Amino acid sequence: MAAAFRGIRRRWLAALAVVPVLAASACASSVAAISKAGDVVHTAAGAVRGSVAPDHRVFQGIPYAAAPVGERRWQPPAPVEPWPGERDATKPGPRCPQAADGALTSEDCLYLNVWTPPVGETGRPVLVWLHGGAFLSGGGDRYGAARLVDRGDTVVVTLNYRLGALGFLADPSLGPEPGNYGFLDQQQALLWVRDNIASFGGDPDQVTIAGESAGGMSVCDHLVAPGSRGLFRAAIIQSGPCQAQATLSAAEHKSVEYAAARGCTDRRTAAECLRALPVKKLLTAPAYGSIAGIEMPGPVTGGSVLPGKVPATPVPVMLGTTHDEFTYFLAEQAAAGREVTRHGYPQALANVFPHADAVAREYPVDAFSGNASLAYAAAVTDWAFACPAAKLGSSLPSVSRYEFNDPTSPAAAALRAPFPLGATHTAELPYLFDFAEQPTTFTPAQQRLADRMADDWTAFVRGGPTGQAVAYRPGGAQPLTGFAQDHHCGFWASLR
Repeated sequence: MAAAFRGIRRRWLAALAVVPVLAASACASSVAAISKAGDVVHTAAGAVRGSVAPDHRVFQGIPYAAAPVGERRWQPPAPVEPWPGERDATKPGPRCPQAADGALTSEDCLYLNVWTPPVGETGRPVLVWLHGGAFLSGGGDRYGAARLVDRGDTVVVTLNYRLGALGFLADPSLGPEPGNYGFLDQQQALLWVRDNIASFGGDPDQVTIAGESAGGMSVCDHLVAPGSRGLFRAAIIQSGPCQAQATLSAAEHKSVEYAAARGCTDRRTAAECLRALPVKKLLTAPAYGSIAGIEMPGPVTGGSVLPGKVPATPVPVMLGTTHDEFTYFLAEQAAAGREVTRHGYPQALANVFPHADAVAREYPVDAFSGNASLAYAAAVTDWAFACPAAKLGSSLPSVSRYEFNDPTSPAAAALRAPFPLGATHTAELPYLFDFAEQPTTFTPAQQRLADRMADDWTAFVRGGPTGQAVAYRPGGAQPLTGFAQDHHCGFWASLR
């Protein structure tokens, strides 16, 4: 959800599927599909030339669907058109349009990036990463996966998907089941992985989907989406408040209001009107879901794409949160002059919780060194992130759990707050990925923790043991104990 706060479907599968690049002789064909140096790989749509480093190869800006422009705006993704010759895959494609991003953006944004080990073995496990950003911002190119590739001998795929109004507008004029276009993009990328990843040394039968924040919420949705079945064997949910889903009917209502505010009031011509609007008028988005007043668009439930909430699933799941999720968002609010004070604490709670008095007694300001912001952040962290994650974990037959609790994470360095952030939202990400926009410098202890986390994530991707519960702390990985007590989960259960 990061920078964003600043500022159908089996019947489509045949139409959306890309012609498989491999036949029955998959291994031999995949070797033949790679150049001797490993910098050229042949996909179903054409050859791509990427970059080769001593410990990995990376192919960026590979289109996995046709550009969703013109009449394809607010349509399910269509297969990519083949190209002649070799396509340059040494730099990422543009990110999808978003209000708060200094990077290059374009409606033609359905690109993915493949990080893979040097030429050698085939049949490596695959991690497909879905970025966060409140379904409003972000891009797959932000996440450098060299460490995961090197330490885990895995293939990592990062991708863009349509965001905001362009990804999730649910105006009924757009079709019988509007919305969820960005989520369908993710499914199309998974189809691309199924049909192409063997050429990059990956095993299409060993795919793990993973994501953080909005990406984690997306993973929850893939667990129930009919169109996603069979496209992955395991899932990782990081800081995903999966309960924050809106219904199709609610999203349609807000989307009609959104269209009207942009001059598309006639229901007979609304779709045509909306598709004629310039992108700059679509950078803000209707809000369907809310967490403690922080609103966002996103996938909506009801209909054939997402028929319901997350049930028990036979897919192994790794599930976790950071210890102090909500301080991230309070830091942004404080920077905008909306810090929670002791005087304003009761009203801040009343704005979110029906039982505000009980919450105030459970989280008294004096228990947080007199800092109302920390008391409020703890209450919302436990209510919206920690305890729902614990409840979801208890409903799954095969689950590994973790909590990230290193308050010294470099992720907090770019945030300024009048209170300590602790292990805030997004704090675990630099321990797994490299961020060129914000290079990370670790202490020796942090580097050891990052190495352990990368090893644990890739071990899970490789089909490693489940049932673990791990706390990642400054001193290293330890058994996760006392989670429910620490996060007052008994209290929150009593309010339901």
